Amino acid sequence: MKVTIVGCSGSFPGPDSPASCYLLEAEGFRLLLDLGSGSLGALQRHIGLYDVDAICLSHLHADHCLDLCGYHVARTYGPAAPYPKIPVYAPADAPRRMAAAYGMPEEPGMETAFDFVRLAPGIFEVGPFTLAAGLVNHPVEAYGFRVMHGGTSVAYSGDTGESAELVKLAEGTDLLLCEASFLDKPDLPTDLHMSGRQAAEHAAKADVGRLVLTHLVPWNDQNRVLEDATRGGYGGPIELARSGAVYELG
Repeated sequence: MKVTIVGCSGSFPGPDSPASCYLLEAEGFRLLLDLGSGSLGALQRHIGLYDVDAICLSHLHADHCLDLCGYHVARTYGPAAPYPKIPVYAPADAPRRMAAAYGMPEEPGMETAFDFVRLAPGIFEVGPFTLAAGLVNHPVEAYGFRVMHGGTSVAYSGDTGESAELVKLAEGTDLLLCEASFLDKPDLPTDLHMSGRQAAEHAAKADVGRLVLTHLVPWNDQNRVLEDATRGGYGGPIELARSGAVYELG
């Protein structure tokens, strides 16, 4: 399995990265985890515009889903349109919310380009991948994912505060893409986001092979985020996510 970080900026695009988007590839199949603000442009540095086979949206905040609007335009009006519909696994209200974001009627909405599949906790197959989805702690319906293929596995936190479910999803994975939006301090908000220290604590509990800190908010000192993570009790390799970074698993 090949994992490419397309975008890892938290809450809005930063100077060096679009918002959240992660490309997973195996057996010629290309799966996106999130398609946040600005990510559609950067995605084309890695694959062709029409080479996406499926999309999973962790939740419906703009920095994780908004570029689905632009992708609808590409698949609806591109030079060889109409292109085959692709599945979009997303929280329940995604068809209505995405149509509203684009400013189009609910019917037919974006379902001319996408086949929306309602996410729920559990295990499901997407192409050659086996995915496990679990609800994590965020103010809206939000999922973390575990993606498995050929004996390799990667976990993705989406956006979450401290979460026992994330530890379960990440248990024994080769790679954990874990959000670290906050600089560590006493009395952090609960059920919203995590700090680098909290991300590392989750990685330690799950005994993951590598921790990559994601959802990096541009106004933070990223060296502080990484320093915070060194105090989380995790003994494996830790690094900051970087747009364009590639991980070959297995």
